[in-house]
Amino acid sequence: SKADGKTMGIDIAHKHKKKRNLRTPKTTDPYLQLLIKLYRFLARRTNAPFNKVVLKRLCQSNINRPPISLRRLLTYMKGAERKDKIAVIVGTVTDDNRLEEIPKMTVCALRFTESARARIVKNGGECLTFDQLAIRAPTGSNTVLLRGRKNARETVKHFGPAPGVPGSHTKPYVRAKGRKFEKARGRRASRGYKN
Repeated sequence: SKADGKTMGIDIAHKHKKKRNLRTPKTTDPYLQLLIKLYRFLARRTNAPFNKVVLKRLCQSNINRPPISLRRLLTYMKGAERKDKIAVIVGTVTDDNRLEEIPKMTVCALRFTESARARIVKNGGECLTFDQLAIRAPTGSNTVLLRGRKNARETVKHFGPAPGVPGSHTKPYVRAKGRKFEKARGRRASRGYKN
């Protein structure tokens, strides 16, 4: 449209435009900073998408690097085609005491809990760091890149439509789980009605 005899420019909506460059992590951990330096080099000098993904995940915040348990790790590494591959997790590997036995496997992660590391090593497995992985598989060949469940945090249960709204399954923030907390009319069928 024209205003005052001049052509007006188009107002482009930049609302959903994503910044494509990596965020610099706020970490002061020198080991993590060195790993980022290493994988920045590998991502630039090799054409392997694996290195780009690892670099991106190394730069993510703690919440975006969720832990993975040994049980879930075993589930993902099942099958003959994944038997001899290296499981790669940009995060923490935690123990699961519901597991009775663990097969021999090679796992590379940022961190292992003490008991998880002990169990993997005891069963003839191997726990690698990312600098060791860079030497062994610089392009990520023969590896399986995994990650934990991001929405497994307890906090996520409280997200969503307000608790008490019909059809909502959001967990309310309650002081205590006693008789007189959020158990009145509208909350249960035995007290008038259930919403």
